[in-house]
Amino acid sequence: PPTLKLTPPSRYAEAAGAGVGGAERGDMHRSAGVAMAWNVFRFCTALRGLGSIMILLVLAIVGVTYYAVVLCNYGPALLLGGGATLAALAVLLLFHFLLAMLLWSYFSVVFTDPGSVPPNWNLDFDEERGETAPLSSSDFNSQMNPQQSMATGDTGNPRMRYCRKCNQLKPPRCHHCSVCGRCILKMDHHCVWVVNCVGALNYKYFLLFLFYTFLETTLVTLSLLPHFIAFFSDVEIPGSPSALATTFLTFVLNLAFSLSVLGFMIMHISLVSGNTTTIEVSIL
Repeated sequence: PPTLKLTPPSRYAEAAGAGVGGAERGDMHRSAGVAMAWNVFRFCTALRGLGSIMILLVLAIVGVTYYAVVLCNYGPALLLGGGATLAALAVLLLFHFLLAMLLWSYFSVVFTDPGSVPPNWNLDFDEERGETAPLSSSDFNSQMNPQQSMATGDTGNPRMRYCRKCNQLKPPRCHHCSVCGRCILKMDHHCVWVVNCVGALNYKYFLLFLFYTFLETTLVTLSLLPHFIAFFSDVEIPGSPSALATTFLTFVLNLAFSLSVLGFMIMHISLVSGNTTTIEVSIL
């Protein structure tokens, strides 16, 4: 007769313990993922709240520089007469021109929309080949199946991608910004100094902002260099202690900004020459 094999109770206990342990490990992994997503969300929220502070910080640096150059040094030099007056006038004219262009380009980056994906956008033709080469039926079928795209994160078409956060298709070279909370066309990076994303529509203003910032900070550094050298000499320097301290601080700040912006500008010029962006280079 057939024999009935009984499983010892210890085997059931081991199996139950393994199941409970696996469930606990799964819960731990899920909780860790939720905690990480929550921390990233808090970081992005902090960057959004940092916006007005960064604009005020930029205006404060501009104000300190204006006070040191115009009110403390080259403004009073206009009353000296002779060659000193002409030199001061030339510095002040160039300083105000570059300052106006710097502020114009800065606020253009701040208030210009970097470019977003239109609602219900669909890729109805091959953008790389032009309108004369429409997409195949399989491309349209994959494009019209967003639920499958949400599950896999890919539409099956290398020319099309699906954003799970925005729940829509996104064009090539488009990336989602967690700080702005939307997809940005040809996104380069999110800049905390301009409180905005740098994308397709405001990248020109961003390059101009770097260019005029470099010229302005270099001009201020060179114009205040004689006053900075005078700090370490035995020559008596006219002016109040607060004016001298402001001049010293302005020189150091503008020297640091000119060097850093120069490197940043060279990097972006190389990106433009290669027709790529900061995000695309980091991905590669």
